[in-house]
Amino acid sequence: VLSAADKTHVKAFWGKVGGHAAEFGAEALERMFASFPPTKTYFSHMDLSHGSAQVKAHGKKVADALTLAVGHLDDLPGALSTLSDLHAHKLRVDPVNFKFLSHCLLVTLACHLPDDFTPAVHASMDKFMAGVSTVLVSKYR
Repeated sequence: VLSAADKTHVKAFWGKVGGHAAEFGAEALERMFASFPPTKTYFSHMDLSHGSAQVKAHGKKVADALTLAVGHLDDLPGALSTLSDLHAHKLRVDPVNFKFLSHCLLVTLACHLPDDFTPAVHASMDKFMAGVSTVLVSKYR
């Protein structure tokens, strides 16, 4: 559960991500594919090469979903219900992959915004990403 301080950190930090969200989303996906190659199986229909338009497009989808989540920190299940259904019932993504992507996104954010990615922000963003992951896998049960 995100505390009031966590919510403040997440909103402020995501605001600093700003117009780079899609770019960072794509970079996090590339990092995930490189670090956790089995995740590529869910994207076999896509060009996964560095800088691919398809990876960039999916990175934007990831970023848009996270922006939506940041705007609904008090109702992540409601905000992400459609995505949860999609990933659980249609795409059948292995739940561990959300943890992999969360980790890769945190690394990407830390690399690009090191001065803003303080230990407190890191902890809050980690809790936020864990919450998003929990919601996305909730329909698997």
